Amino acid sequence: MNIELLASATLDTLLMSLISVTIAYLLGLPLGVLLSVSSKKGIKPNKTINLVFGTIVNILRSIPCLLLIIILIPLTNIVFGKGSWSGNWFSMIIPLVFASFAFVARMVEQSLAEIDVSIIEASRSLGANDWQIITKVLLPEAKSSLLSGLAVTTVSVIGYTSFAGYIAAGGLIVEAFNLGYYGTDQLGMWICVFIVVIIVQVIQEGGLYFAKKLDKRRIIK
Repeated sequence: MNIELLASATLDTLLMSLISVTIAYLLGLPLGVLLSVSSKKGIKPNKTINLVFGTIVNILRSIPCLLLIIILIPLTNIVFGKGSWSGNWFSMIIPLVFASFAFVARMVEQSLAEIDVSIIEASRSLGANDWQIITKVLLPEAKSSLLSGLAVTTVSVIGYTSFAGYIAAGGLIVEAFNLGYYGTDQLGMWICVFIVVIIVQVIQEGGLYFAKKLDKRRIIK
């Protein structure tokens, strides 16, 4: 396996993963906050809003990534141009975003649900409005859990890139499969696997380290 191909596969994996996670959080973070705020125990309960958006999230989470790739081909054609995206790493961005932003929303909702109610009540007593509670209490208090969730989401998205082979989008996992399955380069396959493991470990351990630094309760070991 030549160095140029290895570098290209690594870059493809990082680009499709990091860009997809960024967009997923731009969509999933506010959606998760909305689900938390509108829940029964939220600061602004709204059964209808919570039911509608909760149902959308549940439906998206129930669809496998491979099926999302197929379902979203029309949208991918609109965004990138019909036929122009096949074989390029960016063709996976839309399926990866849809596969992960609903997951992000649920993780954000759960992170905010862990916050002690007494902290919110204390903020209320000091005259904080809903927006101030969200931006100055809920999100800051949940930052450790949110960071842990970011690491988990990123690792999951890297795993989803294994489906990129179905639309020839490339990446390390697809390259490792091709080299190993067809038996053309066993050493190259193991090099790809090693790089994927290193990337995942850096993300996981980095996320855990910074989450621990941010966690006031120090419950993370």
